[in-house]
Amino acid sequence: MSNEIADKVGRLLIVGGGKMGEAILAGLVATEGFDPRNIMVSDPSEERCAHLSQVYGIPCVDDPIGVLPVDTLVFAVKPQVIRPVVESFAREDAIAGTLVITIAAGVTCKTLEDILPATCPVVRVMPNTPLVSGCGMSTISSGNRCTEEDVELVRGIFATMGEAIVLPEESQDASCALNGSGPAYFSLFVDILARAGEKHGLSYEVAKMLALQTMLGTARMLVETGQAPETVIKAVSSPGGTTIAALEAFAAHGLESALFAGVDAAVSRSKELS
Repeated sequence: MSNEIADKVGRLLIVGGGKMGEAILAGLVATEGFDPRNIMVSDPSEERCAHLSQVYGIPCVDDPIGVLPVDTLVFAVKPQVIRPVVESFAREDAIAGTLVITIAAGVTCKTLEDILPATCPVVRVMPNTPLVSGCGMSTISSGNRCTEEDVELVRGIFATMGEAIVLPEESQDASCALNGSGPAYFSLFVDILARAGEKHGLSYEVAKMLALQTMLGTARMLVETGQAPETVIKAVSSPGGTTIAALEAFAAHGLESALFAGVDAAVSRSKELS
């Protein structure tokens, strides 16, 4: 993180020390220019707080209200509980003027704006867990009270941990289904390929390494060369060869339909949470 962005972020509190809260924390702490003394995390679990404090060297508290005021507030709690959590902050005078970031799937900026004081701009973000490796993908959407500077600051924060783009808020359900849930899809794909390799005589670990490195290399090639996925598929698919045989088998067993159905289900669930 550049010193300029770090200065604008100021004192930052992450409410929720679960997987995504920790992913954001890990990404920030690993970013050049960021001072860990300016970040705090709150979590009701004593065990979780002890873990986060020990690993990242930051204070973790069970009472987030007690550390107010802060300059930037990240709500990294589940959508099912975000409303009562935000309501508890809204009752505090010290929350006035705080930049609020929410990563709760399906929960709109307006939902939080209706709860928080009018002086609190709200920015909605859909990040993913690869933030911990500096390879995250985050989508940023503006609430009604945000300035362009607010949105760019939030985009800049998450861009230090991978890629971050600004999208209209109506696109966030689709983003949730792709980059938000995507790490689970790709991990499942790797596991299936590894087990398939194991079936044909490889050890699970060797097969997993082959699948992972191939996935990583292909993703990097697509990004760096700008090739379309169809171009890569054609380049690997020799007539009558092994790749064609696999692709035909995938089609026959409904792989495309299954993936479309999965993304559709994730989008529908995100909308239900709004």
